[in-house]
Amino acid sequence: MVNDSEFINYIVDQIDPSCDVRYRHMFGGTTLYSHDKVVALICDNQLFIKPTEAGRSYIGDVVEAPPYEGAKNFFLISDEIDNNEWISNLVRATEEALPKPKPRKKKKKKTKQ
Repeated sequence: MVNDSEFINYIVDQIDPSCDVRYRHMFGGTTLYSHDKVVALICDNQLFIKPTEAGRSYIGDVVEAPPYEGAKNFFLISDEIDNNEWISNLVRATEEALPKPKPRKKKKKKTKQ
């Protein structure tokens, strides 16, 4: 699942800055966030968009595949990654369809007794 940093940067650069995309390397892959919501994974230099009904409607003829062994299917995007307007609109639609992330619970500090 190792990704080429040039591929990751290319994908991120294709997405409009208004989508506020950032990424983190996790478990051998790369997770893309838009406005702090997980919207996509990059695994083996392939882009997988988190499935939503909004994304499905936008894409039309969806190709689904798991990003890694044992994972649920995501939308596999290949033909349109060079179209920055198209990919930005898909990321935007996906982010808007997802619920807000739950706030993280703060860990309680252990006190000495």
